[in-house]
Amino acid sequence: MKRYIYIIAVTLALANCQSLFAQQTYTLEQILDSARHNNITLRNAQRSVDAAEQQRKEAFTKYFPTVSGSGFWFNANKGMAQMDINMSQFISPEIATGLVQSGVLPVEALASLGQPVSMELMKKGVMGSVMAMQPVFAGGQIINGNKLAKVGEDVSRLQLQLSENEIEKTAEQYYWQIVSLEEKLKTVNAVETLLSDINKDVTVAVKAGVAMRNDLLQVELRQNDVESQKLTLNNNISILRMVLAQYCGLQNTDFVLDYNPEVLSPMLEKQDHQQALLNTPEYKLLGKQVEATDLQHKLAIGSNLPTVAVGAGLVYHNLMESGRSFGMLMATVSIPISDWWGGSHAIKRKKIERQKAIDQLADNSELLKINMQSAWNNVQEAYQQLGIAERSIEQATENLRLNRDFYQAGTCTMSDLLEAQLLYQQALDKRTDSYTNYQNKLLAYRHAVGK
Repeated sequence: MKRYIYIIAVTLALANCQSLFAQQTYTLEQILDSARHNNITLRNAQRSVDAAEQQRKEAFTKYFPTVSGSGFWFNANKGMAQMDINMSQFISPEIATGLVQSGVLPVEALASLGQPVSMELMKKGVMGSVMAMQPVFAGGQIINGNKLAKVGEDVSRLQLQLSENEIEKTAEQYYWQIVSLEEKLKTVNAVETLLSDINKDVTVAVKAGVAMRNDLLQVELRQNDVESQKLTLNNNISILRMVLAQYCGLQNTDFVLDYNPEVLSPMLEKQDHQQALLNTPEYKLLGKQVEATDLQHKLAIGSNLPTVAVGAGLVYHNLMESGRSFGMLMATVSIPISDWWGGSHAIKRKKIERQKAIDQLADNSELLKINMQSAWNNVQEAYQQLGIAERSIEQATENLRLNRDFYQAGTCTMSDLLEAQLLYQQALDKRTDSYTNYQNKLLAYRHAVGK
């Protein structure tokens, strides 16, 4: 019984090891999702969005009163206010005599009444205050400043979308490059098998004396060339796997790419370019640029208008050896008189920049539509080239079959047979290149129309 348990345990352990080292299979969507979550450029773009959001929240605080508190303590070497007081200027001798007789003033005070008395004030003290100021009118600077901060946040989100699109585009390009090389490697392996069969047939024919040794040497040279191609392909595939793994944050480079070899009609991807233009992040960014310059023009106007604010405060001081506190209400009006001259030119400059943004929107919109049409033409051309490549495979396959039969019948040379083999390999590689080129052209078109 223990022996059976041991066998089961070993079997389960081997199964776990096999699953552990099994190759991970990735679809295109999984590769793109991994790139979106792990690419450092995209993470930094997201941080820019977070920073723009904080800036918008910071601008919103300008609607609320500004509250400030201050404190001040001093101790001077002498009083800040000093004076000499002669009481005889305020009390006549008759009044002083009456005060002495009534016992209000001592006799000694009557004698010193004519002598000046030195006094000093505010030699040391404490002051403290709390003030709150609420802007009432600021020329629209607060409102427009908040709108501009919101535009900045929208721009950062659009730039994040552009970064995401570019990262997905790059990742997908790496994906199709690896697919292309792996398909060519499959072609090389098939050709290698084909040449191996030809080698066996020629070897038998040479030994039988019905074929020349030169034919066998030609086959072997072609096998060496195919082996060299195989080494190059394996090396390039290895490098591209490392690049894709680093770009998308994959754990290892031993993975399998799962793709659908079916070729769909490009008409399934066709978009209305005028409607698609409005949804592209590039067009939206141009619109945000116009909106931003319009708000900057309004801010320039507002900076040359008067600002009005009201406020309240609580003040405490201890300057006369006794503390005292009091409240106050206040209002301020600020008029930038000396700034009007330069400000008028700043307003005109912002107006010019706004018009430039409008012209740029109109011009670049046309360029974006041209790019869409160019990308669509490339898709159609790539689709037609793919059809030609598929027909070429049929022709090259039949040509290879005929030349192999002809060689076996002795009606063609080995050079003719190897030339047919080379044309067959080139046709397969051309189909692979046309297929991946079609996928890349579709990718470029999707990005051009904002999909």
